[in-house]
Amino acid sequence: MDGNTILAEYAQIALLTRRMLDAARASDWDTLIALERECVSHFEQLIGGDGRQPDDAGYRSRKAALIRGILDDDAEIRLLVEPWLAQLAVLIGNTRQQSRLQNAYRPGE
Repeated sequence: MDGNTILAEYAQIALLTRRMLDAARASDWDTLIALERECVSHFEQLIGGDGRQPDDAGYRSRKAALIRGILDDDAEIRLLVEPWLAQLAVLIGNTRQQSRLQNAYRPGE
């Protein structure tokens, strides 16, 4: 994978994480999850690369800027998602508790 391809993958990931942030801000969890899956496929492309990268300052600077943007968006997404995950955990716990109670007090058993 050449430097331009690597930067293109990082740029695509940056775009996707920005869209993920927009979805998280709108509490659009289904869109967030779909975008996350798409993002993973781009990370897999980077991981599957041959590891060779250009050794020039411009390339490193652009790559670093993209990664910083991705990490900044990711940090904000996490802040927005954590309350939703906590709420989801409570709902799952309540559902499990209801199921156990129904099983324990089911008539005729």
